[in-house]
Amino acid sequence: MWWFQQGLSFLPSALVIWTAAAFIFSYITAITLHHVDPVLPYISDTGTVAPEKCLFGVMLNIAAVLCFATIYVRYKQVHALNPEESRIIKLNKAGLVLGLLSCFGLSIVANFQKTTFFAVHVCGALLTFGLGSLYMFVQTILSYQMQPKIHGKQVFWIRLLLVIWCGVSEFIMLTCSSLLYNGSFGADIVQKLHWNPEDKKISLRVEATLHGLTLYDTAPCPVNNERTRLLSRDV
Repeated sequence: MWWFQQGLSFLPSALVIWTAAAFIFSYITAITLHHVDPVLPYISDTGTVAPEKCLFGVMLNIAAVLCFATIYVRYKQVHALNPEESRIIKLNKAGLVLGLLSCFGLSIVANFQKTTFFAVHVCGALLTFGLGSLYMFVQTILSYQMQPKIHGKQVFWIRLLLVIWCGVSEFIMLTCSSLLYNGSFGADIVQKLHWNPEDKKISLRVEATLHGLTLYDTAPCPVNNERTRLLSRDV
């Protein structure tokens, strides 16, 4: 079992670095060829048009393999450290299944572009992020169960903070995506890679409530609670 515990600590770091490189290189290629707008495009938009979609697909497939290897090594590590505790064994197996399904979802995202197979692409994203978050939650529970015998409390708290952060981020992402794809921004929003000046956007309006003749006047004012629109020329 030693080769599952020694010499493979590079896998998590390699997974993070390679995945980040896949997103960065695809983004640079997409904006260089003017396929997407440079200001905060969707990650999926940077892997939609050739040649960046080829780079995006190949690199994410390799990332899925690295993710699979990392999850399997973690499974064998927990199994070796807790060979007789049934609760940890069950959680460990559940984590393995969730992690492998998340890797499969990442491969789907890599090979089915948003503008070509939108439904399949979204299913892959849900597998990747949804089951990936559940995998992280299971690993957090395992860390709690394995302290202090295997490691200290700081590992559990770090993983718990990461799970909370991922959960909040996914909730915001799902909420914004639901608002974006509800039809208010046009039927072709899924295929859109560039925003035009004529596209529907968010408009802001500021209103001021006056309670005095001046900002420093505390006496009652005849126009108390009068709502006056604050125009740019009045500022």
